[in-house]
Amino acid sequence: MKKAKIKKTGKISKEKADRKQLRLMNKQDSSQIQNRERKGRRIAILCLFPSVSGVLLFFIAPFLVVFFYSMVDNPINREFVFFDNFVKVFNNNAFRQAATNTLTFSGVAVPLAVVLALVLAMMLNSKIPYRTQFRTFFLSPMMVPIASIVLIWQVLFHYNGVANDLLAIFGGSKIDWFKSEYGQVVIIILFLWKNLGYNMILFMAALSSIPKEILEVAVLESASPLQIFWYIKLRYLSATLLFVTIMSLINSFKVFREVYLLTTDYPYSTVYLLQHYMNNMFRDLNYQNLSAAAIMMSVVMVILIGILFVAENYFGRDVEG
Repeated sequence: MKKAKIKKTGKISKEKADRKQLRLMNKQDSSQIQNRERKGRRIAILCLFPSVSGVLLFFIAPFLVVFFYSMVDNPINREFVFFDNFVKVFNNNAFRQAATNTLTFSGVAVPLAVVLALVLAMMLNSKIPYRTQFRTFFLSPMMVPIASIVLIWQVLFHYNGVANDLLAIFGGSKIDWFKSEYGQVVIIILFLWKNLGYNMILFMAALSSIPKEILEVAVLESASPLQIFWYIKLRYLSATLLFVTIMSLINSFKVFREVYLLTTDYPYSTVYLLQHYMNNMFRDLNYQNLSAAAIMMSVVMVILIGILFVAENYFGRDVEG
């Protein structure tokens, strides 16, 4: 009996010791996991610090400074006038002219850049001859420097340039392209020439990623090419359409470099863009009006991009992946 009792007591004490050791091991494991997590957090913070610092320093801080300037009478007095600068800028005739021209230009050039690039991509995606040569032709403007582009456009659309020589052959009269209502047409052609190639390549990549099985099933079900495009291809292209449209919209504001080099500070009224207005405000050190105009343009851009995202979510909601 005593032996059995001693044996049982030894067994219990051994189980207690095992449990104690297991608890210690669990504590050690949990402490090691916590140490690893802390170390991982420190490494993550260390890796994110340069990027976050760059965003704060070069994007957030300047935006806050611009917003502050838009709410004061000038950067020296710094007296708060709240929305007076916005009202003053909105009622300015030069700003209204520039905003109307910019919206007209973007409203025409951006849809054309998207639609024409998609059409070209679908043409080059089919088995047509000289596909490589066509692709090279449309991509070549991306490699041309700005100064060369300006020189080419001056040669083409100068009053004594190639375009007017061609008009003269067909009995047309000469046009002063940069100082007439046709000025914006020239800028739209320039924008399309520069951006079609890049947009086309993006669409070609998206078209090649559409599952072949779905297209084959649609053909077997006797779907027409228009139905295949509208119900299948367009839905799979929704994300690329969004990206291309946003990039084209951004690039439509960046066309100012070429316009400025072609037409200087105060061009003909049809090609006077928002960037001209802002550049002239900066030259006159009118930072409060410049900042107010920049904030207004940013708000419009955010609204437009938000609408594009909503449209993309609607049309691409039933697409896999």
